Amino acid sequence: MNIQIINGPNLNLLGVREKSIYGDSSFDSYLDGLRKRYANITINYYQSNVEGEIINKLHEVGFTVDGIVMNAGAYTHTSVAIADAIAAIKAPVIEVHISNVYKREEFRHKSLLAASCKGVIAGFGLDSYRLAIENLVNG
Repeated sequence: MNIQIINGPNLNLLGVREKSIYGDSSFDSYLDGLRKRYANITINYYQSNVEGEIINKLHEVGFTVDGIVMNAGAYTHTSVAIADAIAAIKAPVIEVHISNVYKREEFRHKSLLAASCKGVIAGFGLDSYRLAIENLVNG
């Protein structure tokens, strides 16, 4: 099985930014643990702060991987283009969020991506990624 994780804007700063919301672990250290836990699965990782690069990555891998775990960050709430890219590809996409977006600002309560995704997982910290992988593996 081959799974692609795609992180959007500002998620390269995990462990540094707003620790009260996002925790103090870097994504790289968390990813190491995921890869060890799922040693029989190929887990690829991509992060970009640029909307078009995220769309290009979805197009590149969306017809070959078994699933995509995606945290589009703020683009979740603003990008019709990413939603269209998700709808256009074959691989199932699970939208994830580290924080519980429904306990935050009102604008974060609306996802433009969710309707094109297999499901949404939010509010379980970095463990949201593991929960998404579990669904792709067992789902």
